[in-house]
Amino acid sequence: MPRKVIKTLGASNHTEEQREINDYYATDPQALLDFLKAFEEDQQTLSNLIWEPACGEGNIAKELIKKGHIVKSTDLIDRGFGKCQDFLKVSTDTIFDGDIVTNPPYVYSEDFVRRSLSIVGKNKKVIMLFKMQFVESVKRYKLFEKYPPRFIYVHSRRIKIWKNNTKSVPQALCYAWFVWQKGYKGATVLRWIK
Repeated sequence: MPRKVIKTLGASNHTEEQREINDYYATDPQALLDFLKAFEEDQQTLSNLIWEPACGEGNIAKELIKKGHIVKSTDLIDRGFGKCQDFLKVSTDTIFDGDIVTNPPYVYSEDFVRRSLSIVGKNKKVIMLFKMQFVESVKRYKLFEKYPPRFIYVHSRRIKIWKNNTKSVPQALCYAWFVWQKGYKGATVLRWIK
């Protein structure tokens, strides 16, 4: 299939543009705020303690701090915010007694989900922002079968994501917040963010 046709259909993995070397695509803080509003409307809450393991320049962490959360902010790359740490090398013997909220590098998305679920305590939440296409693929079907998300919150409008956090060149894509609760085995509930 020619690139232009795929690009027209919105399959961004086939675009002619080069991906950022460390897969750093920063989240518009408004996307988090919109999600939190919908999440709270469902009588869902976050732990007081949160880990943001792909914090970048703090777009998500800063908003959570403003809302009164204690946020552990780490990232593989030093971007002037948080502590340098490779989240995927955190020992699975570690138990984090809080929730994890992040927009991880897409290339390591499944690894981030698995590592997060291995280190959070029972009933703690793992919340990640992914492109809607994350629900596809046989490999990820196995992930969802073993660890069903409790909720998927889909943005009804495309949200801004900034390559290298360069706000002058936003990408507007279809994203959703995937919410796992450790130990949950029920059906996934789909919600819309207005």
